[in-house]
Amino acid sequence: MNENIVKRNELLAQKVIKGLESRNMSGYYAATKEEALKKALELIPEGSSVTMGGAMSAHEIGLVEAVKKGNYNFIDRENATTPEEKRKAMLAGYDADFFLSSANAMTDDGVLVNIDGNSNRVSMIAQGPKKVLFIIGMNKVCNDIDSAMKRARNVAAPINAQRFGLTTPCSKLGTCMNCKSPDTICCQFLITRYSRHADRIHVILVNDDLGF
Repeated sequence: MNENIVKRNELLAQKVIKGLESRNMSGYYAATKEEALKKALELIPEGSSVTMGGAMSAHEIGLVEAVKKGNYNFIDRENATTPEEKRKAMLAGYDADFFLSSANAMTDDGVLVNIDGNSNRVSMIAQGPKKVLFIIGMNKVCNDIDSAMKRARNVAAPINAQRFGLTTPCSKLGTCMNCKSPDTICCQFLITRYSRHADRIHVILVNDDLGF
């Protein structure tokens, strides 16, 4: 990565971290994916129960694989073979020690923006698991809530709709059409501007382009 981009990301990350701290959340900066993985594992004690939503960023730094192979109780809904088993795994996740997530976008003063279809992800971010650990690439940092919402709706949502093989207008046109399609993934919007519970939300900012 260009050294000027690296320096810019370092400086911007410090601003984001200060914003997170002012909102009763904890922020960390990792110069590489490897550093991000190391920091994440430092934050998750062995023996913890861990679950996750569809966090591609956690996969990309190797965190999901490390948790599955390590001394953790990983609650994996993907192993479910029936709708009943999947629901049981999702409900068990609400009582997990850690929820792994990313964000569709965030502001440079520490506000997190997420859109969800089934809404298990945004509901777990809001309440449930004892701690939430976000892995967020610097590509997702925006100037304000308006630009963060636009990124979530016009970048993240169309890509995810295509990834899931949905037939929403955005999957065909590449931009949000504010649809009410039966398979829309823009059902719930969560803006996390403050955490009432200290030490619950942790954000690792990674000097890389992660996720969508």
